[in-house]
Amino acid sequence: MIQRRPCRQVVIGDDRVGHVKIGGGLYGTDPAPVSVQTMTTGYTYDIDACVAEINRLTAAGADVVRVAVPEKKDTDALKEIIPRVKVPIVADVHFHFKRALEAVESGVHKIRLNPGNIQDHDQVVEVIRACKARKIPIRVGVNEGSIIERRDKQKRMRELGQVFSNQKHGYLLSIMVAKLEEYLDIFYNEDFYDIVISAKSMDATVVIDAYTEIARRFPHPLHLGVTHAGPKETGCIRSVVALGSLLANGIGDTLRISYASDSRYEVEDGLELLYTLGLRERKTAELIACPTCGRIQVDLITLVQDVRKKLEGQIHLPIKVAVMGCIVNGPGEAEGADVAVFAGDRRGIIYVQGEKVANVPEEEILGKLLEECLAFQAKVERGEARLGEKKVEIIPPDPIGELGSGWEKLAADKAGPGAAGGAGKRASGPQPLTVGQS
Repeated sequence: MIQRRPCRQVVIGDDRVGHVKIGGGLYGTDPAPVSVQTMTTGYTYDIDACVAEINRLTAAGADVVRVAVPEKKDTDALKEIIPRVKVPIVADVHFHFKRALEAVESGVHKIRLNPGNIQDHDQVVEVIRACKARKIPIRVGVNEGSIIERRDKQKRMRELGQVFSNQKHGYLLSIMVAKLEEYLDIFYNEDFYDIVISAKSMDATVVIDAYTEIARRFPHPLHLGVTHAGPKETGCIRSVVALGSLLANGIGDTLRISYASDSRYEVEDGLELLYTLGLRERKTAELIACPTCGRIQVDLITLVQDVRKKLEGQIHLPIKVAVMGCIVNGPGEAEGADVAVFAGDRRGIIYVQGEKVANVPEEEILGKLLEECLAFQAKVERGEARLGEKKVEIIPPDPIGELGSGWEKLAADKAGPGAAGGAGKRASGPQPLTVGQS
């Protein structure tokens, strides 16, 4: 079990949308589950579209949703948006402190400030006091992209020159820590401690180093993320390397995986990361599948994707489902699966907690597998079965007879080349997939 880093606990939300706890372990609090956040991509002032997007992200599993409020029309819109959603809302404030004050008045549940963009002491104090009066937490983000000075061009050039020197990481960390210390002193002087810290970069190694150092220095919850990580195809690797490393070492209390893509993928992948590390309890089906190889004799790639789509729409318990392309590694790799299928030559044998329940042709595998998943789910709900409890050991099927893969073929092979219309060829079943073939 991963030992979480203890920190102060912050709570966001209200009685209507619910309360999300972040961090914990100090002052009599227990560590809360790591929460998953994402951000809307549309304009906040487009109220109906914003509400619809927030509700889609909530349905995908987001615990918290952040919205941009660059203009007053955005903070005004929050008054109508917040009553129509069922998740805590964070206002992302940049450059103008009045947007934070307006968001507070509109009923937002959390404010995100950036020390690089709002530096005026009196303005920061005004925001802190407004949030303190409403018991609204503040996230302080010292992201790499915004802590470097921009308004003083000469100072910016000096800082950038040092950041991109051979001591890049060291100097960047010193800037982050110095900015945080300077900024947090303002909060502490106001007796305000409902703070969450983030220190993002697009460089996974910087992210790991920054959060590790900050975790040692400050007792506040940490919001993990890799900023401008890129499209999902590459951003997922960049994000999981950094966030997975930190989480595995107990660092991190809430996270956002950032993609230049549909925000629902951010939520799905964030949850999957936490499920994989055992930091959240899985709520939906877990699908495992073997890698493809020259042994498969069904269209396994298509089957796995079709199974995934069916499970997403109809299975609401964390049933473990295994889809295996052959019987060589299938029995071992499916160990512990509640429902499993092993494919052979255009056939599949389906098991439920180790017991064989069906042997069907390829075209019936998807339907029968879903049928057994639904039946098993119903049994669990009635208390007639328990997840992860196998009844018997899986007995590997006969690789020749039971999967229909070849008494005739075997006899033809023994007869030699040319027998049975050309023995030795893979006459039955699809040919192995090649790159670019679907």
